Amino acid sequence: MNKKLMRNRAVVAVMVLWSVVVVPMAAVSQTAVRMPKNKYKVQDDIKLGADASRQVEQQFPLLNDRTVDGYVESVGQRLVSAIPAEFEQPAFRYEFDVVNARDINAFALPGGPMYVNRGMIEAARNEGEMAGVMAHEIAHVALRHATAQATKQSSVGNQLGTLGLILGGAILGGQSGAQLGAMGAQAWMTKYSREYETQADILGARIMADAGYDPRDLANMFQTIASQGGGRGPEWLSSHPDPGNRYQKINQEAGYLRVSPNPIKVTRQFSLVQERLRGMSRAPSMSEIERSGQGTGGRSNPTAGGRYTRTVESPSRMYRNYTSGNLVSIRIPDNWQDFPNSSQVSFAPEGAYGDSGITHGVMMGVEQNNSGALQNAAQDHIAGLAQANSYLRQQGGLQRATLGGRTAFAGVLSGRSPVTGRGETVTVYVTQLRSGDLFWIATVAPQEESYNYDAAFRTILNSVRLGA
Repeated sequence: MNKKLMRNRAVVAVMVLWSVVVVPMAAVSQTAVRMPKNKYKVQDDIKLGADASRQVEQQFPLLNDRTVDGYVESVGQRLVSAIPAEFEQPAFRYEFDVVNARDINAFALPGGPMYVNRGMIEAARNEGEMAGVMAHEIAHVALRHATAQATKQSSVGNQLGTLGLILGGAILGGQSGAQLGAMGAQAWMTKYSREYETQADILGARIMADAGYDPRDLANMFQTIASQGGGRGPEWLSSHPDPGNRYQKINQEAGYLRVSPNPIKVTRQFSLVQERLRGMSRAPSMSEIERSGQGTGGRSNPTAGGRYTRTVESPSRMYRNYTSGNLVSIRIPDNWQDFPNSSQVSFAPEGAYGDSGITHGVMMGVEQNNSGALQNAAQDHIAGLAQANSYLRQQGGLQRATLGGRTAFAGVLSGRSPVTGRGETVTVYVTQLRSGDLFWIATVAPQEESYNYDAAFRTILNSVRLGA
């Protein structure tokens, strides 16, 4: 063998070794992400997301600024185009809107709808940080984490009615009082498991790198919004359980990826949009939006607009399950409708709801315990309910009861309903959650129709299951 041939073969060997070891290093080293087990169809994600999206857009003020919306949409579609082929869902429709709220927050719904708070855009130091949060949320959608998480839960068949509310982020998250309603993004938020948060970080980092961003900006965003969140803490971080040191882990993951030597950072569009937003009038906070009634589609009373009728259909003997995350599960007659807001939900049949609330049905909610011992807290709650409904008077003292397998106290209110003109009985049950907050449920019916409702009320109360 001559020296020239040996030299050529040596060069080839070195080149082969370089191509095998060096070039695919990122692909070999990157942490693997696998699609979670999911018993639901892709169309389930799409329907749930579409239903929840309609509620969100009724309940929260969208910015509706063509320049800002167009910019956020362009960043979103750039990220969507970088979703790895194995996680693409052609039927998903990724759409991006901006909520005119100053809270630092963003969330995505199954099937693709995504909402970015104006406050999140203003808090970002560059486009990469904003894109990082968006990529993380897109990863939750692409991995179908909402329906995957429901698949893992024991009462899977009961979850589809509320799956559209499982969010990557949260609006007014972290408060048990914000978990009960079934209204869009505000109603309740279920925290993704640590496993799913880690998956969204890893896949989000990969999407960022493939879209021309530096995944380290996602890591940096944690620090940026934590420093700007004030004493209460930013919603987006508080709603994402921390699977260890995410800042370090994402930076480590970035080292495995092919990141552009000139990643997208402060773009001209980003600067113009931030300047445009800061020139607008001050955005309201989510709590201000809720107090003003915008948070419930311009109505503080979700039963408003209903029509009362003299004759109301009796409770069906068929029941459906209503769940609110891991907080509560309950069985409701299937001819009753749901009327949630941020802290409670009412259930009533057609003809039994309207501008003044419900005349037949059930209400339940969560509130803070400011009275200490459960019996005192129950009495204060019932007295407050009577004060808010001046026609009601408490009948006797409290009785010890059981609700959801826990000690509870029950009280009875009665009076002549200004809506029906007939005597009305309201029985209220109050128990305590592990957080110390109160869970309450009230049954409502005209006295002369109690025989039609007693059996249904017993079934409903016996079905209560509390997970918090």
